[in-house]
Amino acid sequence: MAETDRERGDYERDETLSEQADRRWNELLQEVRVVQTGAQILFGFLLSVAFTSRFETLTDFERGLYIWAVVFGAAATGTLVGVVVFHLAVSGIGRKPSLVVTARRLVMLGVGLLAVTVACVLLLLLHVVTDGAVAWVSMVVVMAWFAVCWVVLPLIMRRGAFRHEKEERARREREQERDG
Repeated sequence: MAETDRERGDYERDETLSEQADRRWNELLQEVRVVQTGAQILFGFLLSVAFTSRFETLTDFERGLYIWAVVFGAAATGTLVGVVVFHLAVSGIGRKPSLVVTARRLVMLGVGLLAVTVACVLLLLLHVVTDGAVAWVSMVVVMAWFAVCWVVLPLIMRRGAFRHEKEERARREREQERDG
């Protein structure tokens, strides 16, 4: 009989490892769809900028920033599309739990590359329309907010969840000792 989440101490679901991998893959795919769309729209916008008349007026710094934004945007898009390609390459060989773990890492890398792209684009746009100091400060503030939303809050939630699981496991063990 397959080991269930309940037997491993996960009380939210009663599913086998295969069912859990299927669920996690479907959840990950939904997340990829959202992020991938944003990355592709931003990348498409970046590609069109070079063909505008205003592009000729950019300083060397701004052109360099534009080039890095395009490079990071291409890398983010390729990484996020890579999740689907990776699935196509390894699906059907009984490795879905490993697929989910690796795909999750690719998504996190893609989101990180997207954040760098957004930072470059934000700095470029603000540098063009304001002075350099305002552009840099604004970009740093926005990236700090991204870090809070994308890193700090999830870490706080994970630590709290792990603490709760540990406390729940200890409570169950005390009950078993008392009853058994």
